[in-house]
Amino acid sequence: MRIPRGHRRPPPCLHHLLLLLAALCFAALKTAAAAPSTGGTGEGGGGIASVTGSIMTWATWPPKCAWLPLRMSGKSHSYTLVSKYHKIWKDTKDAISAKDISRKELVGGVIALKESMKYFDADFFNDSKLREMENGAKEFNVPAFRENRRLVAMKDGGLHDPSVLVFKSSWSSKSKVKESEMFDYPQTSMTQHPSNDEDIAFMSIIELGELFRTKKITSHELTDVFLRRLKRYGAVLESVITYTEELAYKQAKEADDLLEQGKYLGPLHGIPYGLKDIIAVPQYNTTWGSKTFKNQVIDMEAFVYKRLKSAGAVLVAKLVTGSLAYDDIWFGGRTRNPWNIEEFSTGSSAGPTASTSAGMVPFAIGSETAGSITYPAARCGVTALRPSFGTVARTGVMSLSESLDKLGPFCRSAADCAIVLDAIRGSDPGDPSSREIALEDPFHVDITKLTVGYLDSAEMEVVKVLSAKGAKFVPFKLNYTVESVQSILNITMDVDMLAHFDNWQREGHDDDYEAQDQWPVELRRARLVPAVDYVQAQRARGRLIREVRESFTVDAFIGNVTDWELVCLGNLVGLPIVVVPTGFKSIEHPPKGNTRRRTTVTTGIYAPPDHDHIALALAMAYQSVTDHHKQRPPIDAN
Repeated sequence: MRIPRGHRRPPPCLHHLLLLLAALCFAALKTAAAAPSTGGTGEGGGGIASVTGSIMTWATWPPKCAWLPLRMSGKSHSYTLVSKYHKIWKDTKDAISAKDISRKELVGGVIALKESMKYFDADFFNDSKLREMENGAKEFNVPAFRENRRLVAMKDGGLHDPSVLVFKSSWSSKSKVKESEMFDYPQTSMTQHPSNDEDIAFMSIIELGELFRTKKITSHELTDVFLRRLKRYGAVLESVITYTEELAYKQAKEADDLLEQGKYLGPLHGIPYGLKDIIAVPQYNTTWGSKTFKNQVIDMEAFVYKRLKSAGAVLVAKLVTGSLAYDDIWFGGRTRNPWNIEEFSTGSSAGPTASTSAGMVPFAIGSETAGSITYPAARCGVTALRPSFGTVARTGVMSLSESLDKLGPFCRSAADCAIVLDAIRGSDPGDPSSREIALEDPFHVDITKLTVGYLDSAEMEVVKVLSAKGAKFVPFKLNYTVESVQSILNITMDVDMLAHFDNWQREGHDDDYEAQDQWPVELRRARLVPAVDYVQAQRARGRLIREVRESFTVDAFIGNVTDWELVCLGNLVGLPIVVVPTGFKSIEHPPKGNTRRRTTVTTGIYAPPDHDHIALALAMAYQSVTDHHKQRPPIDAN
């Protein structure tokens, strides 16, 4: 009977041929197993590559060309031959697995490491050095990483164990010029109690403080006004996370009782305010705007909260922060702009900004790492101060970057910003970067003695007004050669943030993040920033600071507040800036019929580090003869 093609019996002579083939294979395998490990590609000889090639070639032994004919032969001696082949293969496999498989894995590790080095811009090592690096990482680096994480990284947020690598933005070698003194606040006279809550809601701190000091209104009454307004518009603007009602009435009573006893604590005594919800207050949730942490209670008083409490101020709400202090999206929605309800506030200090703009609080405390004070203040048309780096201690505040984070006020006016700054400035052991900065009194700066520059992006109306007030203006440009300003900021912020939320990422919480195109993307990328290149970025930052300092030939300058290059530069150098509303323009795509919605126009007044008083004095001079900062937004009206 004819056997179909592919199933013929092998001729008898092939038995001997197959035995010979098996013997040759066995010899080849023994030779491969005994071959020395002499290095990889480019280092001479077959080495590991040859051994690995042999292992891979015979890993599927017996080959099909011999296996199938023997299975179909039907002869007992053929099955015996197969059994012999298996025994040869098994003995050989057992002989090489322990040593050579490990070599194969080593080669695989080297190849993987070599491939990955291109993502670190370091693909210049030969195989021998890569093998050395791999062993060193396993034996030293990884155990050290794990021990350090165990010590300091199991709690997210950077509230504990701050870095000892401290950034100081001061351009002076002296830590103090003179002893700090309280500012000499201006007094208002004949301030009258408004007839309605709406008018009270938009009064300045100075005006409200005078009403309280003269007992024309109580702190309890002020607390009523602002809590009602917060509850009315909080859901509309999506700007409030927690109402601190019980605490507020307790603090208001204490404020009223002190005044009755003849003890007046100053212009913030009895004045309600709000805090960005990255600032810890005992017994209340500090959510960081994230659903991962929305039930978190941090049992500590943040430094800034303690300062405001000692000044007699009354906390009425924890206000929205974008999730983990990134933009305006949080676990409860997205904060809106009171000047145009169709727009979002932008910036992670969205809640403090929108709430101040809408008259829901007289002032609020926000923070900036890279634009989170300047951007929302510009969008929502409020006056705000980003102080010099280190002016306000950040103890008890969620950390993004210990060399970039700053706390600052959102207010009705620059004068109000000066009052709040005076209350919250100072150092604290919990924040090694904080300093006692001896600011001069902004209420007594003579602006006629100042030379002020203006960038091409400056609002020229501000230049004209301040020129008329006696300030000297000159065209100005910051000269620096560092072209990587924006990438320096991103590398610094992202790596620092990842250090503070390492555990969060490792546990997969980035998958639950509210905006998947934000922190999750940036913090995964940050995993690939080598320590060497992080330090190089800080060295480049140092060069930038030196060049900006050398080109800063004026007392202050006027410029755009949302130009990203300038935002990055200002934060890297530590420059203070006052955001000043300067007007309005029509919105794009207005609703049908008449509309009160507007796009706010703002400018920034920048000063050198530790010269916040200069920027504040110029802003106050501008606002003394303009009323853009006094306008009221339509909130949810057309």
